[in-house]
Amino acid sequence: MRIIADLFLLVGAAFCLLGAIGLLRMPDVYNRIQAGTKAVTLGALAFLIGVALLMPGWWPKLAVIAGFILLTNPIGSSTIARAIHLAGVDAWRKTDTPTREGDA
Repeated sequence: MRIIADLFLLVGAAFCLLGAIGLLRMPDVYNRIQAGTKAVTLGALAFLIGVALLMPGWWPKLAVIAGFILLTNPIGSSTIARAIHLAGVDAWRKTDTPTREGDA
């Protein structure tokens, strides 16, 4: 059971790390919200499963925390994205097109 719990903890940490990297690497705020919400939600849930496997008596509390995360993360990110959209922030568009030497 310890190995499975450690595996869930590792997967959760990896997804949280990928979410953090996504926040730094994505080109605009809409993509950053997507990376932050999806990856970190999955990472937090995997982390909670790992903790629940290590501490079986904590299942009820961890289930409430997981439900709270599943409910608030998507609602929060869509609310922030809607507010940003209403504020007039445009989505990122690639404007630099690479040209070949022979094109003129």
